[in-house]
Amino acid sequence: MAQTLPNHKHIIFTIFIFSYLLQAQAHQFARKLSTKSQGLKKEKLSHLHFYFHDIVAGDHPTAVRVAEAPTTNTSRTGFGATVMIDDPLTVGPERTSKIVGRAQGIYASACLSDTRLLMALNYVFLEGKYNGSTLSILGTNSVFSPVREMPIVGGSGLFRFARGYALAKTRMFNISNGDAVVEYNVYVLHY
Repeated sequence: MAQTLPNHKHIIFTIFIFSYLLQAQAHQFARKLSTKSQGLKKEKLSHLHFYFHDIVAGDHPTAVRVAEAPTTNTSRTGFGATVMIDDPLTVGPERTSKIVGRAQGIYASACLSDTRLLMALNYVFLEGKYNGSTLSILGTNSVFSPVREMPIVGGSGLFRFARGYALAKTRMFNISNGDAVVEYNVYVLHY
């Protein structure tokens, strides 16, 4: 009987250590995964081309100023002006062209010396195989440069794990009311 008691202690100790290790495993912060385990296939490069319609004027604006600094209206760059957008993305430059998505987010005048916008927005696609997928932009936009480059920092749906860049080129700017049409060429790596 003296022999059985130490064996029980050994078994209980082993069970305790084993359950502790299992519990520690269940609460780990990070672990490596394979792309296949997440259903990801081969990475590919896609090129998207569309027109961004920033409509400030009229009865149905898609870009609305939601905030400004006390000095925004006296600043030569409009520093501090913050605009919320839900701009249509179309196949062609005409406002009546087929809508393929929306640009939703904010842009803000973020430079004291130059007309440069901080862009934080999502392209939400509504057509074709990308319907329901998004791309996220976070970067600077020097609006009076002929071509501006902004980073694609992520996405969802078919653009999960996306990265790339967007090239923007102003096609029309109405100086009297602020409406603009911007051509976008977007190059994105995704699975």
